[in-house]
Amino acid sequence: MVFLEIIFNGFKLEALLELETWIIYFSYAFILTLINGSYFWWFGAKIGWEKATLRKVLVGAFGAVILTLIGFFFCRFLHYVVYEGVVLQEFLSNEKMAFYLFPFLFTTIISLFFHLIYFYKALQEKKVKEQKIIAGTASAKFDALKNQLDPHFLFNSLNVLSALIDENPDQAQKFTSALSKVYRYVLEQKNKELVDLEEELKFAKTYMDLLKMRFEDAIIFNFPATLKNPEAKVVPLSLQLLLENTIKHNTVNSENPLEIAIVEEDRNLVVRNNIQPKEILKRGSGVGLSNIQQRYHLLTDRKVEISNTNNTFSVKLPLLTKIVKMEKQAPVYAKQDAYLRAQKQVKAERDFYGNLTSYLIVIPVLGLFNYLTYGGFVWVIFPAIGWGIGVFFHGLSVFNYNLLLGKNWEERKIKELMQKDKTN
Repeated sequence: MVFLEIIFNGFKLEALLELETWIIYFSYAFILTLINGSYFWWFGAKIGWEKATLRKVLVGAFGAVILTLIGFFFCRFLHYVVYEGVVLQEFLSNEKMAFYLFPFLFTTIISLFFHLIYFYKALQEKKVKEQKIIAGTASAKFDALKNQLDPHFLFNSLNVLSALIDENPDQAQKFTSALSKVYRYVLEQKNKELVDLEEELKFAKTYMDLLKMRFEDAIIFNFPATLKNPEAKVVPLSLQLLLENTIKHNTVNSENPLEIAIVEEDRNLVVRNNIQPKEILKRGSGVGLSNIQQRYHLLTDRKVEISNTNNTFSVKLPLLTKIVKMEKQAPVYAKQDAYLRAQKQVKAERDFYGNLTSYLIVIPVLGLFNYLTYGGFVWVIFPAIGWGIGVFFHGLSVFNYNLLLGKNWEERKIKELMQKDKTN
């Protein structure tokens, strides 16, 4: 309204200093703000920023422009017809398109800017929610897969013990003692995402010793003497499941020993055996290979390779590292409090940069209008200083900086008080 008065009636300092003038300007601002605020709230409640498409957002911004022009006409009607007593016919005949050009341009820029900002903000929040759902699902699925190992291992070990009691009671007693040590490892490792290859191989050897108590010379094992990559990682109990799977699907006897070899090839750990299929195979639960494949899928993009060629069955387990683990699993298993703090900080910084961007766009536009209308009176300095101070202190708040106490003073004070409590 101030701009229009300057453009069409010239700059009059006396008029700008009158209380009546500012009441009229405030009325314009209040009515237009009320209209746009109500429309903005309605758009968010009715359509929803998360559900809105870019097309709907652009239509919404255009709707805000139309409502602003209608509201501006209503304000002028109240100003000149109701307040100043201008005859309606005279008011309508004196209306010009030029009166509405600046409100149209200004509202179009501001409306598009804020609609797109809120659309982008909602889009990012939607992506965050989707990732949290995916992460939560993956975490729950991974936990479910790990929880399969405990009863599965115990069930199969008890089956071996049951058979051994009938065949060799003395060996069954040794088996029971060794089983307790093996089962302790199962309980310790089953909740880990990755374990050292050396540790897993050591456990696999112990597990094979248990099986040899039952099958004796009917099984031949070949383990690598040294490891090429000592820092390599595998999913826990993967070797135990593969070895158990081999025993389950093949005939084991001293005439035709079952040969099992574990070797390192490139970036994989290969477990292979000669195929001696059982004539009658009991239907299993499918925990073994499926469990390993699914756990690897949740940890890395590299796949578990299974091949069955030339009377040899082999499974390639990808050898992973801590870096691979962190890349895939850190978003899933990050601590909830750290994630929430980071999310809150990102939101605060996004709001600050949105405020700063608005300042950098709007103030130059106002400066241009100041120059084109009345360059002798630099009124643009007032909103520039006022808004600029607000942006400055907004930045201090977001980045936790105090002019007197320095950066991160709140965090330092909290640590100081916590340390004080510990010493008391």
